[in-house]
Amino acid sequence: MKISINSKFQDNVQGGGMKFAKDLRDYFISQGAAVVNNLRDKDIDLIVNIVPFPFLMRFPAYSFLDAYVYKLRHPQTVIVLGIHENDERKGSRHMNKLLIKAGKYADALTFVAGWLKPLLEKQGLDTDKPNKIILHGGNTKFFNTTGKQFWDGQRRMRIVTHHWGGNYSKGHDFYLRLDELLTNPEFGDKFEFTFIGNLPPGVVYKNTKILKINDAAELGEELKKHDVYLTASRNEPAGMHHIEGALCGLPVLYLDSGALKEYNEGYGLEFNTDNFEAKLLEMYNNFDLYRQKILQYDRTAERMAAEHWVFYSQLFRDRDKFALKRSWLKIFWFSLYAKFYHLLWFFKRNFL
Repeated sequence: MKISINSKFQDNVQGGGMKFAKDLRDYFISQGAAVVNNLRDKDIDLIVNIVPFPFLMRFPAYSFLDAYVYKLRHPQTVIVLGIHENDERKGSRHMNKLLIKAGKYADALTFVAGWLKPLLEKQGLDTDKPNKIILHGGNTKFFNTTGKQFWDGQRRMRIVTHHWGGNYSKGHDFYLRLDELLTNPEFGDKFEFTFIGNLPPGVVYKNTKILKINDAAELGEELKKHDVYLTASRNEPAGMHHIEGALCGLPVLYLDSGALKEYNEGYGLEFNTDNFEAKLLEMYNNFDLYRQKILQYDRTAERMAAEHWVFYSQLFRDRDKFALKRSWLKIFWFSLYAKFYHLLWFFKRNFL
């Protein structure tokens, strides 16, 4: 089977989408598949669209419309759209509509978390076609408990979070709240806090250690120096940050927003605006209980990629069900439409 993944595979990019694409690529190759990231080859069996909007983002290799033009030319190719985004995360107004539109030109769908399916169904996404919820997983080559020393209560508990996107909605209201709590001996004598990644403009921390780490191996080693992972990110489609923390043996303090509860329930403590301080102290006083639970965490990249492989393999076996009738007139007009659509979005993004 030859699979095309619409990602440029840039090594210096640490975002969740890029990590996901690389993990899929590496696993598929290990299973004997040929993997490309273009549409030049004439024998592509399956196209995996990961947020395929190059007119909005830097890393997609081609658009969902380019993929559909390819299918018109090669009717037995199967297109899978991965639902990895939403408007709610960044307060945008276009992403859900784009995903719903892209879904019309896909043969099957995958969701990176269950909460996204009803969200987009209500807005018009067609889920009558084959679809599957497959949760993200982290790369255990970099994120693991090897050599980790767990907190024994003899020092301050080290809390950490990391985010590459410098957006305030990543949870900075709670992170700043913790930063302020550290001035109070009740908390400052018990906890310390580290933020890894990029800060929003104008956000300043006074009692927090700020780090920038771009290397995955170095990040994994730094996470293991901590004891508890904190995430208050809003409307995460899934998020890789908390997965990486959990794989490093850190019980998770998480806000019930987006996919965070779906991924972390049973592996830490949920908090909200009213009980944040109480949950910090509960984690401090009952750490051994949550340490035992986090050792059972199994959201690995290999498990995630294997689930995708099983789903894609079934779609490949059923590819005759998704075949189109070749129409050169349709190919011609749809190719023109795709070019017009891309130009329209380029104009809207740069001039409106």
